[in-house]
Amino acid sequence: MAKAPVLTPQADDFPRWYQDLINKAELADNGPVRGTMVIRPYGYGLWERMQRELDDRIKEAGAANAYFPLFIPQSYLTREAEHVEGFAPELAVVTHGGGKELEEPVVVRPTSETIINEYFSKWVQSYRDLPLLINQWANVVRWEMRPRVFLRTSEFLWQEGHTAHATYEDAREYAARIHREVYADFMVNVLGIDVVLGRKTAKERFAGAINTLTLEGMMGDGKALQLGTSHELGQNFAKAFNTQYLSADGGRELVWQTSWGVSTRMVGGLIMSHGDDSGLRVPPRLAPVQAVVLAIKGEESVAAVRALGDKLKAAGIRVQVDDRVDVPFGRRAVDWELKGVPVRIEIGPRDLENGTAMLARRIPGGKEPVRAETLPETLPAILEEDQALLLQQSRERRESRTTEVATLDEAAQAATAGGWARIPWAKLGPEGEAKLAEQAVSVRCLIAEDGSVPDADDAPGTVAIVARSY
Repeated sequence: MAKAPVLTPQADDFPRWYQDLINKAELADNGPVRGTMVIRPYGYGLWERMQRELDDRIKEAGAANAYFPLFIPQSYLTREAEHVEGFAPELAVVTHGGGKELEEPVVVRPTSETIINEYFSKWVQSYRDLPLLINQWANVVRWEMRPRVFLRTSEFLWQEGHTAHATYEDAREYAARIHREVYADFMVNVLGIDVVLGRKTAKERFAGAINTLTLEGMMGDGKALQLGTSHELGQNFAKAFNTQYLSADGGRELVWQTSWGVSTRMVGGLIMSHGDDSGLRVPPRLAPVQAVVLAIKGEESVAAVRALGDKLKAAGIRVQVDDRVDVPFGRRAVDWELKGVPVRIEIGPRDLENGTAMLARRIPGGKEPVRAETLPETLPAILEEDQALLLQQSRERRESRTTEVATLDEAAQAATAGGWARIPWAKLGPEGEAKLAEQAVSVRCLIAEDGSVPDADDAPGTVAIVARSY
């Protein structure tokens, strides 16, 4: 009788595989309130690594971290009509506190444009105060009707950047810089996901924005996942909150603004981009644990793995020693494979005799004996090789499953078949976009023919990327 697989195979049921993996790799659990999640230590370790990498890039771009309240007076949201209309169905509103009805209901933040603008209007007085570049790491609440752990939850963790600038050009350039130098650099070079950079259509823009830049990744089942966005807000919020500055020539001017964010959705993207039927595959540059050293059995093996673990740590490798010889080795090996640790180094009595270790590489697969003493020198290059392989596989999947089409029907067919379609925006347009939506297919982004981000929706040569999405 064949042994049942640890995970539901992707080809049989991709959503079920996803849920199985989150559970068996101990990444998260559903919270007690529908749509919430509990992130377990290993899953949170992935998020912490994402935070660290992104925070460094955000600070390099000149933004400083701050914190703003979770509760927002309801009146703040009503000041920017398009913004509140866009978020109205998702709002969680508090009407009672301290056993009494509140004089004014407060909204649990779905995003912080309104409350941050209340303070920007106080802090910005002169052109000398600009640009004002702020970021916060926080939680937000958007009441989700169809929750899925990491991908769509009523409460999630994220960073949200908010900036104010003296000119449209400066704000536009900064939004593009975040899009390119912070988000794309991180997603390509750390997550190993070959994202497409583009602009959202008018229908898909962030509520209250004049332009939204997006990063779209193709998941293992061919669907698209929006992994991050950077918005040009124009002067919409500046007008609503009267955020003005005294210009160099003595006039009063409204600021130009941006906002941008990525969230724990990236953990879901990591799973669905790189996971396979054996579990996660974590990019080495991201991995909280790059190598696990396992003792197969015996006290001598325990001493050897501890010593090797110290040497690898001294070589700059994030390492964990698994010396739990009271737990069956096979079970431990499967658990680490599920968690996607890039490299397993296994040492047993026979390896000790030969001065070797068994090296198991999670990303390309396979095992081979190696000289244990060489690992501190050779392992960094192996990890970089495996990092590059994940990105290559991500790019090859996207390219092989993207089809050039000329008609609306062909675009819908390619998307429903489990891939992406590229179609000239001039042939699709807002009417075609609306028709695709009836088939649960959306325009994920607009790009130029050469793959760059177009200056406007109707720029000559603009191409629409069409897909089903999460």
